[in-house]
Amino acid sequence: MRLIITWIVNALALLALPYLMQSVQVDSIGTALVAALVLGLVNTLIRPLLVLLTLPVTLLTLGLFIFVINGVLFWLVAQLVGGFHVAGFWSAVGAALLYSVISWALSALLLKKNDRA
Repeated sequence: MRLIITWIVNALALLALPYLMQSVQVDSIGTALVAALVLGLVNTLIRPLLVLLTLPVTLLTLGLFIFVINGVLFWLVAQLVGGFHVAGFWSAVGAALLYSVISWALSALLLKKNDRA
């Protein structure tokens, strides 16, 4: 159940992006759901490999290269999912950052951890 709620929260974060950035466009709720699913899969399967392969560059830039990786993956998903558009690479970097902040805030509000005392 928690996985489905997280998926919906991420889709809501994607739907909020066009209102905050003009360079991002999401056509419908269905598109947001598909894009959130693909983003989750890409971040689970491809991102760890990219982080490992670019570890020297990431260390050299004191971790700032992670923003570039996130932007590339966000832009890749925008290229793969029809109805989800990002204007360019730097827009994707900014959108990925904003998406993660919105998703984190919504998750903090909606998903409470079970406290075991």
